[in-house]
Amino acid sequence: MERWLNLKRKNSDVDDEKTPCTSKEKSTKLRKYDSNYLSMGFTSNGSEEEQKPQCAVCFEVLSNEALKPSKLKRHLKTKHKEHAMKSIDFFKNKEQELRKNMKFIKKTATDCTNESAVKASFIVSFLIGKSGKPHTIAEDLILPAAKAMVSAMIGEEAANSLNKIALSNDTIKKRIDRLSGNIKEQLLKIINKSDYFSLQLDESTDITNKLVLLCYVRYEYDNVISEDILFVTTVVHTTAKEIFCKINEFIIANEIEWTKCVGVSTDGARAMSGKFTGLIARIRNIIPSVTWHHCCIHREAIVSKKIPIHLKTVLDDAVKIVNFIKAKSLNSRIFEQLCKDMDNEHYQLLLHSKTRWLSRGKVLSRLFELKDEVRLFFIEHKSFSLSERVNDYSWLATLAYLSDIFTHLNALNLSLQGTHITIFKVEDKIEAMIKKLELWSLRLSKKNYDPFPNLKIFIESTEEELSDKDSKYFIQHMGDMQRSFRDYFPVPDIRRNWIRQPFEINIHQINGLISLEEDSLVEMSTDTSLKMQFNQKSLEHFWLHVRKDYPQLSSKALKVLIPFPTTYLCEKAFYTLVYIKNKFRNRLENVETELQLKLSSIEPDVQKLVTEM
Repeated sequence: MERWLNLKRKNSDVDDEKTPCTSKEKSTKLRKYDSNYLSMGFTSNGSEEEQKPQCAVCFEVLSNEALKPSKLKRHLKTKHKEHAMKSIDFFKNKEQELRKNMKFIKKTATDCTNESAVKASFIVSFLIGKSGKPHTIAEDLILPAAKAMVSAMIGEEAANSLNKIALSNDTIKKRIDRLSGNIKEQLLKIINKSDYFSLQLDESTDITNKLVLLCYVRYEYDNVISEDILFVTTVVHTTAKEIFCKINEFIIANEIEWTKCVGVSTDGARAMSGKFTGLIARIRNIIPSVTWHHCCIHREAIVSKKIPIHLKTVLDDAVKIVNFIKAKSLNSRIFEQLCKDMDNEHYQLLLHSKTRWLSRGKVLSRLFELKDEVRLFFIEHKSFSLSERVNDYSWLATLAYLSDIFTHLNALNLSLQGTHITIFKVEDKIEAMIKKLELWSLRLSKKNYDPFPNLKIFIESTEEELSDKDSKYFIQHMGDMQRSFRDYFPVPDIRRNWIRQPFEINIHQINGLISLEEDSLVEMSTDTSLKMQFNQKSLEHFWLHVRKDYPQLSSKALKVLIPFPTTYLCEKAFYTLVYIKNKFRNRLENVETELQLKLSSIEPDVQKLVTEM
């Protein structure tokens, strides 16, 4: 009997141990929402698996355990006793308002996420366009790199959110087109608000032999003179008629006033410069007062190419020597090792290219620098017909002179390059070069070799005097260059001196102004406060600054300052075109948008583009 009681007591203990577990299972049982709960002011919220009551009045969400009539009534009576006696229709209306608010919040959150993704897509496209890289770099490199960085710094969930950003090849292309279109839209609005503008034109072929016409514009707006790429298009023929038609179509289509154009800069090709049927002649049929500038860099390059036959022979021989060493890879490697053994700073000669403005000076300077290495190289290659040139004193002296004079010409060429170059800066540089050539000729006749460092080093190292014959050749060359410079660059027009020095005028020498303008100029020249500003501002900024007080003088000055004196920007843009449309991307169409985005200084309005999506 006792044994039986003990066994029963043990079983009872086991049942007692199981009881809490059974209670727990019952307590975790989820309650279901009933439609009658709406009469108590509560609607359903949460998932199907775990429904939660939400007050239709205050929007408070309770736990699943609160899905009991007693608890719901208690909430209504304690927190909303003024609505305790309301009918179910009142709470139905409240439920509808709640659903609308929830839908709006969800839509807003989704739209914000989508908008951020679109904005990010535009920003990435802008950066790709500015870099000139292929569009596929977004999916191939940028997105994986961004995800890797975000994952490491923030977490995997944040990294996965980057997948919402559209970065496909086609998407990037469309984004770049829209960004470029926005830039052009801004540019055209500014040009139409500007009083004056000038054009810079040039044409070249791309890798697929398409003829590309490129146009830059310089304009004044908001008291600042700016430069930007205006358009890029393709033409079939380089005739003046076709080029003019392309330009005229663009001007008319975008409602730009031809009468605001004060200058055009091109190269010296007949199609551009023709007096009767050239491009400039056709433009002057519309605007007779427009000025034309033959690119001053091209003119300087033409002058530098004209050298006497004796010097030309030395130049040609130098190019042949360089080509002999560089043409064969074995010769090039042997020469490189020779330079390394002699601890020279440079190991290679430079190839000459007629199309590159600075090529001659660099090639000759490097050859003169490595003349001793070249001499040693030809000890093993005596069969070369020009091997003895590097042992000829007169030939080496001429090489030294040519390397020096072309270095000076290169410096002049570089000074004419760049942005915001005015005709006055060009005139100053050219006049300085003409006078320096005269001075250097005088010094050379007195055996003063200071202007020619390589020639001076060579003469001092050999302890021999330069022959009168060679000296005569050099002086003749500099004299020829002086005359050639003057042929291509006429004497500056003194009638424009009042623009450069409005505070140093001589009333007896004022030309080209009407009486009212002369009076204004005299009045301006006595204004001490303006004189202080003139010394602090650039020339174009000064004349923009005084436009309000002296509108007629400012207008005349700006018509001289705004025209381009070079086609440097077009030349630079063609180098960019070669980089963008290379042999790996030769099927790239519509390069205008690519160039516009990469070269323009105007920032696109990304937020506007996102809003328009």
